Amino acid sequence: MPRTDLPLDELRLYEPEATEPPDLDAFWAQTLAQARSTAPELELGAEQPKLAGVSTYQVRFRGLDDAPIAGWLARPDGPGPHPGLVYYHGYGGRGARPLELYPIAAQGMVVLSMDCRGQDGDSPDMPPVDGGHHFGWVTRGLQDPSTHYYRYVYSDAVRAIDCLAALDDVDDKRLAVTGGSQGGGLALAAAALSDRAGFVWADIPFLCDFPRAVSLGEAPYTEIATYLRRHPDREATALRTLSYVDVANLARMITCPAVVTVGLWDVICPPSTIFGMYKRLSSADKQLVVYPYMGHELTYDMSERRLRELVRRLATTTPRAVG
Repeated sequence: MPRTDLPLDELRLYEPEATEPPDLDAFWAQTLAQARSTAPELELGAEQPKLAGVSTYQVRFRGLDDAPIAGWLARPDGPGPHPGLVYYHGYGGRGARPLELYPIAAQGMVVLSMDCRGQDGDSPDMPPVDGGHHFGWVTRGLQDPSTHYYRYVYSDAVRAIDCLAALDDVDDKRLAVTGGSQGGGLALAAAALSDRAGFVWADIPFLCDFPRAVSLGEAPYTEIATYLRRHPDREATALRTLSYVDVANLARMITCPAVVTVGLWDVICPPSTIFGMYKRLSSADKQLVVYPYMGHELTYDMSERRLRELVRRLATTTPRAVG
């Protein structure tokens, strides 16, 4: 899989197109106020098969518009407070299950996963939207920012952090978010929109720099291109809607320490979309980890490096300053 994007020296100089809508901050403030108008009410199901030193539970909490969002919780045995981590999943997948969460919880962290609406987990695909959409989720509700799929999922991602922070055995001053691909984009969006995240590790993030990604990336970005090929008159409307959920536009809101990874052979999430988003991060402490010969994949070495850094950061991390 050869490189198909810009050379590395040009990637470091690349600037995304200016697409931020003037009411972006107000849009998200209103959305999150709506989401937080009711308590998230994290409900723990029966304890799942016991793992050594760790207890696990299937959970549900109330997302935007009271949708019952499903997920899993793993907590280390023994008294807290423990640091907490929210772990988001990739496009079309489902939240990490007990054996996948175990290596994290075994390091002394309470970790919560979340099933994105309608994808391959247990969260419902709601609410219904007017008009059709292409296969997948990224074009769902594309006619208006208020109905777009990721307005709901980003809000759910923030609610997951709120749920974790409210647990008695969690230290709400030591919280982090992480994920890969769609999960990486969600981790960045949650870090932008929540005032609780103290650290974000985002692997090969999706949902960045939509104008370039749609012209260059493969699926799921091709879902947007196919939709616009069938509805060429809706291009301006679609790109306007996507500007509200584009992580490249939200990146300036991220002030907590951040690590982002990128593979230079990635044809799913083109490297330029990640480099451009990264440049906009407001974090004083940030790092872009470049893998020259890696595509859209997560290796063992990346997972181990992420775990080591999460353990190190959560020993000392504090919430970002608000305002």
